[in-house]
Amino acid sequence: MPLPSAILLLSGGLDSAVTLACAKRDGFAVHALSIDYGQRHRHELLAAAAVAKQLGAVSHKIIPLDLRAIGGSALTSDALEVPKDRDVHDESTASTTSRDDDAIPITYVPARNLTFLSLAIGYAEVVTARDLYIGVNAVDYSGYPDCRPAFIESFERTANLATKLGVEAAAHREQGLRIHAPIINMTKAQIITTGTSLGVDFSLTHSCYDPITRDSSTFACGHCDSCQIRREGFLHADVPDPTRYA
Repeated sequence: MPLPSAILLLSGGLDSAVTLACAKRDGFAVHALSIDYGQRHRHELLAAAAVAKQLGAVSHKIIPLDLRAIGGSALTSDALEVPKDRDVHDESTASTTSRDDDAIPITYVPARNLTFLSLAIGYAEVVTARDLYIGVNAVDYSGYPDCRPAFIESFERTANLATKLGVEAAAHREQGLRIHAPIINMTKAQIITTGTSLGVDFSLTHSCYDPITRDSSTFACGHCDSCQIRREGFLHADVPDPTRYA
């Protein structure tokens, strides 16, 4: 009997790689979906392809979507700088915008997960997959509102109201669309420990927001929020960090 299908949003980073391993553990045939949205750290798409292959995704699709046309984030605008060497545990330093009361950093991409989940749900309808996995995390994260459990729960309800698959499932009293966020309440160390137990090759993943290229090789900057959280996670998990830092 064939395995049930699931769609997985795969960025190429540590969290989405572990989420892919979790989906495989849960018994799904995984269709990985990555978005080329004009991100500064586009190297992550190469990492996503490597991770999809290593962890046995049955397919890997990359969708182009130019979010630079909207801007508003250091990840999609060269006019904005990626914050470096800030205290990622101090909410008072989270924002680099002009509003002192705004704790959401400039690396937040407007409506990114809202948009990506919508595309993933559309893809799920095409391949008739009722399960979708996303590697959001509400513990060791940078303050992004679209990584919280309340958002995921709300989007799942909306997806079942707004799609043919969801409406027909409700009419027949069948399972509708389900969004799984298996690492949402884990610390980065716990995510790394889980990934290690599931065979994730972390050397293939890429997390840096502002990578540096030298002699055709790409290195993590080691100073952005994502690099700091990743490095601290390996330290606390007592797992060697395979990241190549500049």
